[in-house]
Amino acid sequence: MATDLQAWFMDDVHENPQLPHHCNPPHFVSSDYLSELGVLQWKLNPEKYQDDQELEKIRNVRGYNYMDLLDLCPEKVENYEQKLKNFYTEHIHADEEIRYCLEGSGYFDIRDKDDRWIRIWIKAGDLIILPAGIYHRFTLDTSNYIKLMRLFVGEPVWTAFNRPQEEHPARKSYKINFGQKIGMPLEAH
Repeated sequence: MATDLQAWFMDDVHENPQLPHHCNPPHFVSSDYLSELGVLQWKLNPEKYQDDQELEKIRNVRGYNYMDLLDLCPEKVENYEQKLKNFYTEHIHADEEIRYCLEGSGYFDIRDKDDRWIRIWIKAGDLIILPAGIYHRFTLDTSNYIKLMRLFVGEPVWTAFNRPQEEHPARKSYKINFGQKIGMPLEAH
């Protein structure tokens, strides 16, 4: 199924990260450009996530054997404002970051090769994979609610390495592979 994931270059305004932050005029980013940066994406049916054959295929091919669900909203998360601030701090991970949006919406921001911020708006049905070593951050949009499925290979690791991390092995590997197809041979939509 084709994805309707929206992505755009961000403006340089640093107030309220939960706003869209479009440039003026808006400058949208194609799925192909995201793919060049190593970002993979699918559009799935979130209503059938428990027995979705396409999701199962993605998990099997990529080795995602651990899964959990996270409701992120002020009513369900202790120290919500602080958690959101932590998620919004620019960082990398040593492993891929895999998130499947089941309800609500939010923003993943990634850095491109010219160090510009690209905002990716994920909504219900969007599955996104950020490669290990890519600088990124996350925040909710103004809806203040998202339900995410988090997938991992093996035991879950949530360690974030805040920028700068140019000497981190995952960052070095990302830079070597930059612009090339990153990941295993499974076509994203």
